[in-house]
Amino acid sequence: MRALVAMSGGVDSSVAAALMRDQGHDVIGVTLKLWSGPNGEAPTAGCCTVSDAEDARRVAAELDIPYYVLDYTDDFKDGVVDRFVRDYTSGQTPNPCIECNRTVKFDRLLNRLGEFDCDVLVTGHHAQVCEVDGSWALFRGADPKKDQSYVLSMLTSDQLSRLRFPVGELTKKKVRHIAAGMGMRSAHKPESMDICFVGQGDYRGFLRKQAPEVFKPGPVEDTQGNELGTHDGIVGFTVGQRRGLGVAVGEPRFVVRIEADTNTVVVGDRDDLEVTSVDVDHITWADGNAYEGPVTAQFRAHGDPVDAVLSGSTLTFDESQHAVAPGQTVAFYSGDRVMGGALISRANL
Repeated sequence: MRALVAMSGGVDSSVAAALMRDQGHDVIGVTLKLWSGPNGEAPTAGCCTVSDAEDARRVAAELDIPYYVLDYTDDFKDGVVDRFVRDYTSGQTPNPCIECNRTVKFDRLLNRLGEFDCDVLVTGHHAQVCEVDGSWALFRGADPKKDQSYVLSMLTSDQLSRLRFPVGELTKKKVRHIAAGMGMRSAHKPESMDICFVGQGDYRGFLRKQAPEVFKPGPVEDTQGNELGTHDGIVGFTVGQRRGLGVAVGEPRFVVRIEADTNTVVVGDRDDLEVTSVDVDHITWADGNAYEGPVTAQFRAHGDPVDAVLSGSTLTFDESQHAVAPGQTVAFYSGDRVMGGALISRANL
C-alpha cells in the first residue's frame, strides 16, 4: 500500500511511520499546521509547535520518506477555535481535540488521499481497526492506560476502512522501546497535554484575549434561586468546577449547571451534581446502524466506562454519575468495540 502518515513529531506517529515503512509500504509523511498567532507564529506549547514540526521532519529524513507540511489554519479556526468560543458562550463544555479530529485531521486528510496517490491514512493513535463481518470496526488500543478510541468515536466504517493505527497493537512502553532502538529523538519525548491554541495558559486567558466580548457579568445562584454573588462571564465556568466561584458560603460548592439564556451560574453541593441520564445529539454510528439497548459509556478521554442503556437519543446510567456536562462527547462501547459517539446536549439530574 501507499500510506499517508500524519506526523505530529511525537513518538507514536514517528513509530507508526517507521512500522509502515518496515512492512514494505510506500510512506509519505505530512504535518498539519493548524494554529498560528496574530503575526503568523506557531504555538509554543501543546501540539503543532515549531519544534514538533522539526522533529517530524527529522524523523522523515531518517526514514528516507517524502515529507510535507499542510496548512489548515483557516479550517482549524473556523471548525475548532470559533466553535470552542461559541460552546463556552452557550454554557457548554467543548472538547476541541475531538472536534479537530472530526472536522480537520481525518476529514481533510482522508479527502486528500487521492491527491497523494495513497490508499490509507495512518496516525499514531492508540486504537485498533479491523474488518468484522464485512464492516470496518474500531476497538480500544492494546494499552488500556493509553487507549484513545474515545477521541475517535466519531469515525464511520467508511473512514475506518481507509485508516490504520499501527501502534494501537502495542503498549506505550513498547513504542518508546522501538523508537529508542531506532535512535529517534522522540523516544523519550513527553506527551503534550495542552490544547494547542491555548498553550500552557488557562483557557479563560485565551478567551479574554481572543474574544473579550463574551465576558458578560451575571448572577451566581444556589439551586433554590437565591443570589449568592456575581460573575464576570459564564465562559469562565464549567460543570463540576469547585474553585474560583467567587462566592463564600462556608462549605464546598460546585458549579451544577450554566444557564446561558439568563447568563446565570448555578452552584450547589456535590449531590446536586448527580446525573441519572443525558440527552444526546449528533450521533455517529460506526457501522451506520442505529442501536438501542445496553452499552458501556465513556464521557471523558481517560474516564472509566460505565454501564448504561441507550434508548433513542437518551442515555440512562445504571448508577448516577457526577459532573456530566453538555458539550462533552460520549462514546458507546460493546466490550472493547466502539459502536459510535455523540454529543451530550442535556444532563438530567
